[in-house]
Amino acid sequence: MLADGTYDVIVVDASAIPDGPDDLRLDLTILAGEHKGEVVPMRASGLGVDEVDVLGVPGTLTVLGGAPSIVLDR
Repeated sequence: MLADGTYDVIVVDASAIPDGPDDLRLDLTILAGEHKGEVVPMRASGLGVDEVDVLGVPGTLTVLGGAPSIVLDR
């Protein structure tokens, strides 16, 4: 688990989750700092993109109270 904070990331893998209509499983690689190069898996919903369109997209991962959230740069 990552410490609370913000992390620059890029989406390196994504797949649709069958039980959620707009849910994706994302693998994010951290681009800088102490955790540079680490791959972080997470589940995201409500991004409004499919698994192909999100590949290679940079974003900001925010961890607050141990809970991750992602904002993609689209």
